[in-house]
Amino acid sequence: MTASSPKHDVFQAIADPTRRKLLKLLGEKEMPVTAICGHFPMSRTAVSKHLRILSDAGLVREQKVGRERRYSLQPEPLLELKRWLSYYERFWDNKMTALKYYVESDNKDAANPAGPQLVKKQAKLD
Repeated sequence: MTASSPKHDVFQAIADPTRRKLLKLLGEKEMPVTAICGHFPMSRTAVSKHLRILSDAGLVREQKVGRERRYSLQPEPLLELKRWLSYYERFWDNKMTALKYYVESDNKDAANPAGPQLVKKQAKLD
């Protein structure tokens, strides 16, 4: 890990359900830590630790306003997650195409010459 790399990556940060709920909450509006704590059955210290991990991953920005610290969602790092997931979408697309072919064809093997190969290919992947 280099000095400029974050302590936590996006995948580590969103791995915890509490942090995912925090992101959803902060996606709606900027909030001070005291208001955030009201949404969770844990101590302020525990919430602050979760916010620190999200901040380390670049998902949350902390801004001091007067005597309170306000937190807001910074969604840009989620693009890394989106790119990673998009690679795997093709597997679902292939499965849905095979299912559509199977459901829509009267004669399950002869209706579409490309269909049986697609279904057989998908069966091998399963």
